[in-house]
Amino acid sequence: MEPIKVMVNGLPGNMSNKAAEHILQDSGLKLIPYALTGPEIEATETQVGPEAVKLIKPDESQQMIESIKRDEGMVICVDYTHPNAVNDNAAFYCENGIPFVMGTTGGDRAALAEAVQKSEVAAVIAPNMAKQIVAFQAMMEYAADTFPGVFKGYGLEIKESHQQGKADTSGTAKAMIGYFNDLGIPFSKDQITMERDPEVQRSEWGVPEPYLSGHGWHTYALRSEDDTVCFQFTHNVNGRDIYAWGTVNAIHYLAKKVGEGAKGRVFTMIDVLKGV
Repeated sequence: MEPIKVMVNGLPGNMSNKAAEHILQDSGLKLIPYALTGPEIEATETQVGPEAVKLIKPDESQQMIESIKRDEGMVICVDYTHPNAVNDNAAFYCENGIPFVMGTTGGDRAALAEAVQKSEVAAVIAPNMAKQIVAFQAMMEYAADTFPGVFKGYGLEIKESHQQGKADTSGTAKAMIGYFNDLGIPFSKDQITMERDPEVQRSEWGVPEPYLSGHGWHTYALRSEDDTVCFQFTHNVNGRDIYAWGTVNAIHYLAKKVGEGAKGRVFTMIDVLKGV
């Protein structure tokens, strides 16, 4: 069977590089040696393992994507770029008929989904590509649907810590808010405590030194009004491999759905987990 051809955009960023490394390790995938990158990147090429990847600036992107489609046929794009580029990139993929996996957080998420639904492409869009964390979110969704308002009267604190270079608030933390709202706790995204200072992460959070440049630590603490009861959920991830493996799973899932004729469809990592 011919391998699925994948273009990873956002190189030479850390997450895009990690995803590209895992794609190279999968015999069912082929990494296309081109990547869309931002105008601020001075390099014209980057190395991913043994592969040299040419970096394509925005003013060259249309011409290059047409050439890639002509030479390679169907390509799936993986997007780990910047929150400010989410909607423009999605519009670019939709206009050019390219199915995509959007791992970048931020942007206008409603507009992102709408762009896909009005297009001829399908996409996997998720604020978190780690399957185990997504499964935890599914459990929270089940609790919210089954026991609405069960934590009414409780207070909530959400704390998240990521590497200094992460520009926006964690998409996972923001996604969790809706479940807690349904469980009876008023809370908004501007109440999330966001930490990006490596010194604070090291001394107060206890993030191991090797992972200060790449981690995702989250804690959700619920307390009763009289402070006699506390529930706490924590998921701490060091490194980026868990997200890269989930990205690989999402690529295979999306390729299958495209092969079945999916168009204008937005899939989530829950869909990927279920495999249906």
